[in-house]
Amino acid sequence: MSENRRRATCSSDDVFKVLADGWSYASWVVGAARVRAVGNDWPEEGSSIHHSVGVWPVVLDDTTTVVTCAPPHHLNLRARGWPAGEAEVDITIEDEPGGCEITIRETAKKGPATLIPKHLENVALHVRNAEALDRLVFLAERRSRPGS
Repeated sequence: MSENRRRATCSSDDVFKVLADGWSYASWVVGAARVRAVGNDWPEEGSSIHHSVGVWPVVLDDTTTVVTCAPPHHLNLRARGWPAGEAEVDITIEDEPGGCEITIRETAKKGPATLIPKHLENVALHVRNAEALDRLVFLAERRSRPGS
């Protein structure tokens, strides 16, 4: 399992507003090329985002589904990216003085990606999720500014 942490100078509510905006998914999730549809009840448990992953011309359509949701501090997702497989992505947001700390934990759960040795999976996911957290924090902090 890969784990990344990132501090933000905005509130957990600001971060969760980005997570709750399914149309912003491709803006912060590294590898997501576009969002095709967002369930009307996103991010309620069982709701899904229909997205595409990859780089044109090799773009594959798939979904990410909410497993559990406890706004504004927790979101657990089942991210599909076949033919690579499926991953569990657990996002927690903890309030701290002057902001919050966001943690993303991710691990492969189904498919060929589960065959990758865990230490190699961890390296790849760590780099990817460090960038995802940077993007998520950028969006949340920008949203938290007056007039944004």
